[in-house]
Amino acid sequence: MIGDHMSLSSTCASQSNEVDPLPALAELKPVLIRFQKRSASRALIQVANSLAMYVLLWCAIYWSWRFSYALALCLTFLAGLWVVRVFIIMHDCGHGSFTQSKLANNIIGNIAGLMVFMPYYHWRWEHAIHHNTSGDLGRRGIGDVWTMTVGEYLNSSPWRRFIYAVTRNPSVLFSIAPLWVFLCLHRVPARTAPCREFWSVWATNTWVLALWVTLSVVFGWRQFLITQLLITMVGGGIGIWLFYVQHQFEDAYWTPSEEWSYLAAALRGSSFYRLPKMLQWFSGSIGFHHIHHLSPSIPNYNLQLCHAAHPAFARAPTITLRTSLACAKLKLWDEKTRQLVRFQYLKSRTNPKGPAAITKTAR
Repeated sequence: MIGDHMSLSSTCASQSNEVDPLPALAELKPVLIRFQKRSASRALIQVANSLAMYVLLWCAIYWSWRFSYALALCLTFLAGLWVVRVFIIMHDCGHGSFTQSKLANNIIGNIAGLMVFMPYYHWRWEHAIHHNTSGDLGRRGIGDVWTMTVGEYLNSSPWRRFIYAVTRNPSVLFSIAPLWVFLCLHRVPARTAPCREFWSVWATNTWVLALWVTLSVVFGWRQFLITQLLITMVGGGIGIWLFYVQHQFEDAYWTPSEEWSYLAAALRGSSFYRLPKMLQWFSGSIGFHHIHHLSPSIPNYNLQLCHAAHPAFARAPTITLRTSLACAKLKLWDEKTRQLVRFQYLKSRTNPKGPAAITKTAR
């Protein structure tokens, strides 16, 4: 299947200000299906070079603390990069795209989830909602980055504005937020979660506690705690940044529910994050996010191949390491310009120079 949310009856509902029309889904479906094939051998290789390698790195960090703090810190940063790889494997298992076997996906997904302290079934359920609602203004709030419209922000209380500004501050979003998300947020299930997903959180919590106690005994609680917090901050910060820039760029697709299109949300609301090859490897090619949102059944090792297989995919919003830095300054969705804008844009709402000045300020 192309995805849980797609059907041949879907049409490419373009926004009125889009010049380049989207292709028909029927045209893309054969291309997407071609790259949904899973490879057991490639899956096993990734288990070895990701999950097993992360465990080896942990042992190397423990050994290095005895001889060199500098080496230990370098290995800790490296382990943070490997956390991203482990998370991507859990992510692919959640979509059923890692192996052909549903059982194998769930087993590997649960193990990878435990390694990054994520309740696999609960996370999978929330992430499916994200794929169902990405870019839909009427269905924000689950599995996404908190995004307010200009109108909502202006009509909010000073306290709510302050909290929003703090949560969107890069120093908070990419340093404190990773610890909050990975160590705290996912320790409590959503009240609306189905039964298995609900109880999977408490089962994961039990296993995480047992794992932390065991590793504290083996490595010493101070070394373990310092190392794990640093790894989580590095890996979680990178992961949150990747997720952030994949949907938080200037011309990202946001629209009311009645106008929402899955195809447009994938090809207009999910970026192509062009990364250097090494970073692409560590991130499991998730930078080809437009392909992933269009067809979550495509495994990570086929995303680049699929991207190159149809010219429509090359027209997705493209950002690079350099241009992505500006995304951190974008805070609010403006209903008038249909763009993400900075807080400074609010001052231009009363700019006497008119709409041209407003548009310039928004950019």
